[in-house]
Amino acid sequence: MVKLQFQHVTAWVFDLDNTLYPPQFRLFDQIEVRMTAWVMNALGVGKTEADRLRQHYWDSYGTTLAGLMREHDIDPAPYLQDVHDIDFTLLPADPNLAAQIRALPGRRIVYTNACAPYAHRVLEARGLSGLFDAVYGVEHAGFRPKPEREAFESIFLQDGINPETAAMFEDDPRNLMAPHQMGMKTVHVAAKALRSRHIQHHTDDLAGFLATLI
Repeated sequence: MVKLQFQHVTAWVFDLDNTLYPPQFRLFDQIEVRMTAWVMNALGVGKTEADRLRQHYWDSYGTTLAGLMREHDIDPAPYLQDVHDIDFTLLPADPNLAAQIRALPGRRIVYTNACAPYAHRVLEARGLSGLFDAVYGVEHAGFRPKPEREAFESIFLQDGINPETAAMFEDDPRNLMAPHQMGMKTVHVAAKALRSRHIQHHTDDLAGFLATLI
């Protein structure tokens, strides 16, 4: 029974984009457009090259921002402010998800590769404000992104989380590797299930999955 496997969990760590809302709302599409435009303007390249670079940064470093910082020494603050200046009205509130998160025993946090101000706006749009004990963005990890283990270690140290009594919910399977190695329960939140040693559980319905744990 799944519930028994989570009885030791006292801290619940949630990714944000495409985890606390389904990808069908395509919020990240807006961000990708702005990221491409930012790369074009900052590096003086065309759209095709900007898209190629963004894929290179994603594959090599985990995020576009990480690649820009490491290869071009860009200031992350203006980038984060610009690419997250999007329309949040596309996101509906989800009272059922809110109820399931509220019922979880123990500490609840959000940890995203985006910035914390953006995360708070997403939570507000989804009707999830006030449900989490803390919200951490990439800035809280010294701009080191998931999937780097050092990024997770930094956040968990700041929050006082013991990974061996915690669970991680993520849509990107890469970002579950380090949590699994650290002893966390790992839950892949996505439409398609993947077979991997570091993915212990899968769901395409986060609220429904949480309901089985309470």
